Amino acid sequence: MATVVKIVPRTSRTQNLFEEQVGNELAVAQQYLAIAVWFDQRDLPRLASYFYRHSVKKRNDAMRIVQYMLDNNIEVEIPGVPAARNTFEDPRELIALALEKERAVTDEVTTLSQTLREDEDYLGEQFMRWFLTEQVEQVAEMTTMLDVMDRSQGNMFDMEDYLKRDPIGDDRNESAAPRTAGGTL
Repeated sequence: MATVVKIVPRTSRTQNLFEEQVGNELAVAQQYLAIAVWFDQRDLPRLASYFYRHSVKKRNDAMRIVQYMLDNNIEVEIPGVPAARNTFEDPRELIALALEKERAVTDEVTTLSQTLREDEDYLGEQFMRWFLTEQVEQVAEMTTMLDVMDRSQGNMFDMEDYLKRDPIGDDRNESAAPRTAGGTL
């Protein structure tokens, strides 16, 4: 006789917040994809590559949360995401938007972590620690990118040279990352 795994229906605010965070991460992944394409269409390969990689990282982060939910027999519904912004006046807007998105994700991850602590869900709180560390790095990285953009006064070739000379986003935190549902891309 086959064993049936009981899936826990969504009943707690933390379960709802986990699903919301999956949607938030996927929305940022889509936005980073749009940013990457914008840079790619303007023959800025290093900036395009940087944001293509970050799009995949955000997708993987969403799937880490999905895996946590699966591992804990929590029902998972993948939410839809809003349309990504595709129109920009100047390149600085793209980096500023990316920094804004990373700050928003940091706030969302912090709220989720705080809720887990309030609900005395210590396993969930432990799981979220990696995300908190990751967000500190992501905000710092995007802040640096915006600072370099401002110092270059919009010269995109200076930005390309910066990324060639000082590659950022080297996945230094990936070895401690939680498992990814479906495997890491």
